[in-house]
Amino acid sequence: MKNTSYIGISLIILIFGIIFIPRIIERLKGDDVVKSDRLNVKTKDEGKMVYIEQYGKNKKIPDFEFINQNGDTITNEDYLGKVYVIEYFFTTCPSICPIMNENLKEVQEEFKENTDFGIASFTIDPEHDTPEVLKNYAENHGIAYPNWNFLTGDRNEIYEMANTGFGIFANEDETVPGGFAHSGLFALIDKEGYVRSRVDEYGNPLIYYRGYIEQDQSIVEGGETSQIDILIEDINNLL
Repeated sequence: MKNTSYIGISLIILIFGIIFIPRIIERLKGDDVVKSDRLNVKTKDEGKMVYIEQYGKNKKIPDFEFINQNGDTITNEDYLGKVYVIEYFFTTCPSICPIMNENLKEVQEEFKENTDFGIASFTIDPEHDTPEVLKNYAENHGIAYPNWNFLTGDRNEIYEMANTGFGIFANEDETVPGGFAHSGLFALIDKEGYVRSRVDEYGNPLIYYRGYIEQDQSIVEGGETSQIDILIEDINNLL
């Protein structure tokens, strides 16, 4: 009986090897298992709005309290009930900040009649960027949207919120133009204070939106393009 069982098992293994192993080897040779089955499988959910999760929970904006360009105290509660965009910048930035805020002006124009939309721009150079400086900056750049706050305050709180609260990099760096390094990304917040984003064609959340590239232009290395058009679409979705 034992010999019969062993023979039966051997036959099954032999048949499996004859039928399936050549197919598996062929797929591995063509790299199909890795490229087609796992990474390049497109999803029907492309563009769907999702919550961004952190430690198994939907990521919510940290509580904050800062001073805006008009000298008013602004907190996260002032944005409850609004869809809004967050950025980190500084007024003397010679590189990506002007591009970021020109892009946000396009967003401002799109929603200038909608009181349920807002923008919060946090300076990463609060020692220089006082409310008066921020007010002049807004006026000089043609920014008059009442729900766009340029915010300044305690340096440590600003950096903690950027780097730990959002994971949007910001830091002092004497080796870069202007003396401050930051990512140039925008975060999108829903009416309840949760960080939101769309999923890409492979089902992965974008998390943040590239704001440091001019519309209709691309970076030569990497081929990255501006994501302002899809940011506007996603704001509309949340509104």
